[in-house]
Amino acid sequence: MTHYRYPLIISFLFISSFFITSCKNDSNPVEPSETEFQGDVFVKNRLLGKGINLGNALEAPNEGDWGVTLQAEYFSIIKGVGFNSVRIPIKWSAHALQTAPYTIESRFFQRVDWAINEALKNNLAVIINIHHYEEIMQNPSAHKERFLALWEQIAEHYKGYSFKLFFEILNEPNSNLTPQLWNTYLAEALEIIRKTNPNRTVLVGLADWGGTGSLNQLTLPSNENNIILSFHYYNPFQFTHQGAEWVSGSNAWLGTKWNGSVSEMVAIENEFNKVIAWAASKKIPVNLGEFGAYYKADIDSRVRWTSYIVQLCIENNISYNYWEFCAGFGIYDRNTKRFIESLLFALIPQAS
Repeated sequence: MTHYRYPLIISFLFISSFFITSCKNDSNPVEPSETEFQGDVFVKNRLLGKGINLGNALEAPNEGDWGVTLQAEYFSIIKGVGFNSVRIPIKWSAHALQTAPYTIESRFFQRVDWAINEALKNNLAVIINIHHYEEIMQNPSAHKERFLALWEQIAEHYKGYSFKLFFEILNEPNSNLTPQLWNTYLAEALEIIRKTNPNRTVLVGLADWGGTGSLNQLTLPSNENNIILSFHYYNPFQFTHQGAEWVSGSNAWLGTKWNGSVSEMVAIENEFNKVIAWAASKKIPVNLGEFGAYYKADIDSRVRWTSYIVQLCIENNISYNYWEFCAGFGIYDRNTKRFIESLLFALIPQAS
């Protein structure tokens, strides 16, 4: 994605004077292991609460390629305005050997360590995943061994970290990584993770790009009681992705509005209800891992749509992570250090 500047709406200092949240700034971010944490998985999902993605940074081929380089101040800013968590998308596949033993670069591990530790220092729960592993989507069998080896290394590396660190197995399985194959791959990845992280909470997403369409094809291991269902939501797509440079034909959608009509709201509510009912039948909590509308949509429609999604999440105890902080869907201009106030208040409604 490409970074775009946002309107100069409101400074961080001005916002934070209204609702800054105090946070622990512990020099040692590694807390007691999760075996000492007494909350069940629904309690842990509440730790994620209201969150945001730090997108276009570590999931780029190289950090900075897509215009975003993570800064320590981002974590304190995010915590200060009322968010509870960050999701950090990570392209591990660009920083590991192509052949066995598929070793992850130590320098890249150190950079991810830094990002996780900054989140934990600011009392933010943090999700890390495997993101943009395009090769496994096109040729799953050829990359299965490497995918599992990446998780073996990640799980081993972070086995002693705080229970506030969550793993997400893979972002948006798609294409040749079919729903049926995904059921097999996620189960094997979970088995590897559990060898070193028996009590780590793990998020499991949906095939077919993470949306709700493949929900009924997802099969979870029967012996798991510490997983969270994660789904992504960008409907109506012609609204949320109007003018998106990576979507063919999207310029024809420019000017599409979301007015918050009864029919528009019911369409979204019906899809959410399917996820809620499915998760309830499995006795697992739900996280909305991505949702957002691109900056080329009009701001009033973006705010209405975002507010309604957040309302549904709060009403149904769904944790959420908006896509994203400071790029094309973002709520913060990193150059001017200003938020889009109306979008921020849509995401943190108690602050308005």
